[in-house]
Amino acid sequence: MNSNQDMKDQEDKIGFLFDLDGVLIDSETEYTRIWTEIEQRFPTGIADFAIKIKGQTLPEILSSNFKESDHEQIVAILNEKEQKMRYPWLPGAESLLKEITEAGYEAVLVTSSNDLKMQHLREERPELVPQFKDIVTADKISRSKPDPEGYLLGASMLGVEPCRCVVFEDSRQGMKAGRSAGATVVGLTTTLPAPDIENLCDKMVGDLSEVNLEMIKKLIDMQNI
Repeated sequence: MNSNQDMKDQEDKIGFLFDLDGVLIDSETEYTRIWTEIEQRFPTGIADFAIKIKGQTLPEILSSNFKESDHEQIVAILNEKEQKMRYPWLPGAESLLKEITEAGYEAVLVTSSNDLKMQHLREERPELVPQFKDIVTADKISRSKPDPEGYLLGASMLGVEPCRCVVFEDSRQGMKAGRSAGATVVGLTTTLPAPDIENLCDKMVGDLSEVNLEMIKKLIDMQNI
């Protein structure tokens, strides 16, 4: 195959990189409640703490905001509450993943959740994980969002250049990570209001029911002119 054909094949590729909470499953309201309760018990003095930490891994949240002597108690509280959580699909998530798969494209899940949380997700939503080629969890990276490490790893798993990837995110940290990775970013207003994210994404939607494959192809082509 010649170099021109190689270039054409790469141009035809699209990589799909999905955040989990607040993008595919409806869990952010519950996480906001949980972290608000934790912060009340272990005060940080940070206004809107539960909102500001969205997109960060647990180790970063702990090391940046809480005394080391409190970490074990906080993890125990979080793990107990996570094991009781349910994970309903957000609108449009199932149908978009199906459309991607049927069109012959592949997706990677890039989440700040750890492997313990993912184990519970598999139990609650066994149909979700098989729709992804691979999963990037907090346990697979050393730097959490807004660092682009997770999304760069996801793009490499797909074998697609980051500039030909689309990132679906609901948090400011996640959108910054997608932008830093060089991907096209679709921001969802499922967690934060539009004014908080509009300058961090290339396309803003209410949820994934407003997204289809043709829209994504056009968006990526526009970003790569």
